[in-house]
Amino acid sequence: MRVLVTGGAGFIGSHVVEALTAHGHEPAVFDTRAAPDADVRDPVAVARAVSGVDAVCHQAALVGLGTGFGDAAEYVSHNVLGTAVLLTAMAEAGVRHLVLAGSMVVYGEGRYACPHHGVVRPGPRAVADLDAGRFDPGCPRCGGALVPGLVGEDAPADPRNVYATTKLAQEHLAAVWAQSAGGSAVSLRYHNVYGPRMPRDTPYAGVASFFRSALARGEAPRVFEDGRQRRDFVHVRDVARANVAALTAPAAPGRLTVYNTGSGEPRTVGDLARALADAHGGPAPVVTGEYRLGDVRHITADSARLRTELGWHPEVEFAQGMREFAVPE
Repeated sequence: MRVLVTGGAGFIGSHVVEALTAHGHEPAVFDTRAAPDADVRDPVAVARAVSGVDAVCHQAALVGLGTGFGDAAEYVSHNVLGTAVLLTAMAEAGVRHLVLAGSMVVYGEGRYACPHHGVVRPGPRAVADLDAGRFDPGCPRCGGALVPGLVGEDAPADPRNVYATTKLAQEHLAAVWAQSAGGSAVSLRYHNVYGPRMPRDTPYAGVASFFRSALARGEAPRVFEDGRQRRDFVHVRDVARANVAALTAPAAPGRLTVYNTGSGEPRTVGDLARALADAHGGPAPVVTGEYRLGDVRHITADSARLRTELGWHPEVEFAQGMREFAVPE
């Protein structure tokens, strides 16, 4: 199968290219890092790229929280307009299979249960609470403590920042394309992906990259809030294998299918910082109490659907992945 991989020279995309090759497929890379004119927003370049391919694995995107609402237009241009241009070219070329790099950020906060009111959805955290060090959201009905759990694919979307909004828009576009063009679309909602080739020292890098860069400078990782915020850290090679599984699974024409893509093992950000510091032999993490507006407190995945329907499971254990990742590339 010949597969166009947008963003195929990037962090996750390059691993997808390797995984496709290892499974006997023929990946074609479309990425401005590889060719300056490979802009997913350029209809002419994209039409040329999709010609003759069997499927598209859409990894190209501007990622991370960004630096505030001031870059909203840039996020929409890259992520929403770029996806619309790509899907239009696919429809015209008769390419009917898409795998999209989705994101868990579309959920906003994760799943919470109140002992008195059952499953509830807390709203955005108040600045006054964050300033006072009250990081966990309370029950929106009684204000009591909540118990975080695993969020499933059927949970309502509730994007809390510009990036999250654009990732949800990508899914909506993919769903409309699938219905109108008779194509099959899969969105893999990635959780916190880490591993080799992860971007570093940019506003868009992930927390694992920030911690590793600090350790490489001989500095202690700075952990925001109280370090107890829960995430699901999944290795990039496992994510690449999920893309191959989605590309080669029996197609479901006319609709978008969504899969959480995580390790299934919730960890705190403090756990991550300590594991990296131990593996690196560097200074212990420092918990700062700082916060970023737009961050959510707890978001961890239920990836059972991906395991059951596509036969995928993560292979890189957390401690092993941390030891590998701690070594500077």
